[in-house]
Amino acid sequence: MESANFNADRTAPSAPKPSSSTRNVLSSDVEIKGTVKFQHDLIVDGKIEGDIQSTGNLTIGENARIKAEVKTGSVIVYGKIHGNLTAVERVELKSSAEVVGDIKAKVLTIDAGAIFVGKSTVGTPSQSAPSQPELKPIANQAAVAVTQPLLAEK
Repeated sequence: MESANFNADRTAPSAPKPSSSTRNVLSSDVEIKGTVKFQHDLIVDGKIEGDIQSTGNLTIGENARIKAEVKTGSVIVYGKIHGNLTAVERVELKSSAEVVGDIKAKVLTIDAGAIFVGKSTVGTPSQSAPSQPELKPIANQAAVAVTQPLLAEK
């Protein structure tokens, strides 16, 4: 009977499978120079100089000091980043964030108090945007400006 229990116990536990909720943490005493790659979630509170690449979610803690090109699924920034941020989904700059570099994302949120120096490209451009010649001529813009006061008087 003991051997039956042993076999049952031996087969019951299975190896843990990586899940999408896996969170990796680089604490404030960690410094990395080079390329950081990860798949799920990463919280950085230390220093990174180089590149950060991922399809997952990156959280930059308040103590973090990053000098890197960041390409990831989404980014939440509480600390300081010098470098360009490119996110497939979203970039969130919290009130303690300082970002010097360009941002590209589908969604960009900036809390009051956050510092952002750079240019941003937000959203996904529609394919029909370049084929709208009526927005380009200056004469049409002047005509619109002249007709607006007439509409306002009615």
